Amino acid sequence: MGSISNKSLIIHTLIIIFINLSCDQNTKVEYQNNKFLFLDDRLIENNKNAKLVVGTIKKNKANPLFVEDKPWEKRFDNLYGNIIYNEDENLYQCWYSPFIVDYSSKGMTLVERQKPYDPPSDREMGISYAYSKDGINWVKPELGLVEFEGNKNNNLIWRGPHGTGIFRDFNEKNPLKKYKAIFQGISISTSKDGVNWSKSKRIKGVDVAGDTHNNAFWAPTIGKYVGITRTWHRIGEKELWRQVARIESDDFINWTKEEVVLQGENINDQMYAMPVFYYAGLYIGLPAIYSSESDRTWTELAWSVDTKNWKRISPGIPLIPTSDKVLDYDYGCVYACASPIFLKNEIRLYYGGSDYLHFGWRNGSLCLATLRPDGFAGYEQLRKDQTAKVKTKLMPFNAKSVLISADISDNGWVKTKIFDKNGKQVAASDKIIRTTTNGILHFQKNINLNEIQLEFEFDKAKLYSFTFSN
Repeated sequence: MGSISNKSLIIHTLIIIFINLSCDQNTKVEYQNNKFLFLDDRLIENNKNAKLVVGTIKKNKANPLFVEDKPWEKRFDNLYGNIIYNEDENLYQCWYSPFIVDYSSKGMTLVERQKPYDPPSDREMGISYAYSKDGINWVKPELGLVEFEGNKNNNLIWRGPHGTGIFRDFNEKNPLKKYKAIFQGISISTSKDGVNWSKSKRIKGVDVAGDTHNNAFWAPTIGKYVGITRTWHRIGEKELWRQVARIESDDFINWTKEEVVLQGENINDQMYAMPVFYYAGLYIGLPAIYSSESDRTWTELAWSVDTKNWKRISPGIPLIPTSDKVLDYDYGCVYACASPIFLKNEIRLYYGGSDYLHFGWRNGSLCLATLRPDGFAGYEQLRKDQTAKVKTKLMPFNAKSVLISADISDNGWVKTKIFDKNGKQVAASDKIIRTTTNGILHFQKNINLNEIQLEFEFDKAKLYSFTFSN
């Protein structure tokens, strides 16, 4: 992330102090670079004729980006991908987890896939590494590290670990531990380069299945590492539901006992996995929702202030949907990778797709969907024949400008009013009539207030975020 100026830090601190005077720990507002996502309902006092919905993704025309095309890539299953953009090397890096000992579905027809899939007793997962200059065209290098079927000419970096989450830790001062991994066990490992790893260590005191894409990250608002894994909730004698569980640590070695932080409503709304990342002062989750009835999985959207209390946006509505076409590359399952890549003009959401049912014979791949900047979720109109309004709560203000990010259709517009602490309107902006990212709102007069409320009125538009800027 870019550096924050002293003045921005003062604004940031004022906002936190102001909110803390009237809110408990669970509703405290924190902001990153003074950006405000409309999905954060703590900001909103009221709305009229408006609803919050998930953003609109675009699946990349190059999908699938890579497939199971190596002898040790028998079955990707959910891929369990972890992708970062390494600015030091101008390189996209990907760690993914194929089953290297399994039965392959390659070349099977739909009729052939109707037979039950039963994995082999010696089934084994591994961790593979790939890289890319542009995030679209990927290379699977021969690393010479791990033996498979008599040679080391492969891109495997480890045999055995299941459901591995890998991240680059910018909070770590020891260069030998810059990369960190967490996987089923629950176990951890560290690396200086993301390729050569230390001997794994089993975490004591954590008792979860962890048979999913486990993830960990540094949570800056609480100053701890947080791990996201999975446990099971038993209903009656036989029925089991998947749940998102959370652990935390000060040092990535000693962890707290797990606690369930998110679960679905029924067997068709199960939390299979949930990569989490920090953005704009919030923690964004990409839960994979598994349906027992359809045996398919899609990706939805959730958010949290503290990594413990989670809210879902539009439950039942995918952020990244599966295809409707049987045997399409992502017809069966969509599992988001950890974590998105934020570019100037788009957010890249990589995901593991599979062409058939979760427990069936399926082929997997790495895929890409994109969002517009800040486009995770936004407000749009309920009734199209009436304008919509969204009004914020009273907020500290020590900036020169207000910027907005919104999609605006033909003949659509957004205008903004500013109110003082007494509810008196003090300024109004010109209409914005075109889609914009961080577009400056032009007011008829300067805003000389320490506290403001904003009311956004719009027609044929979708609002994603606003920013206080100097």
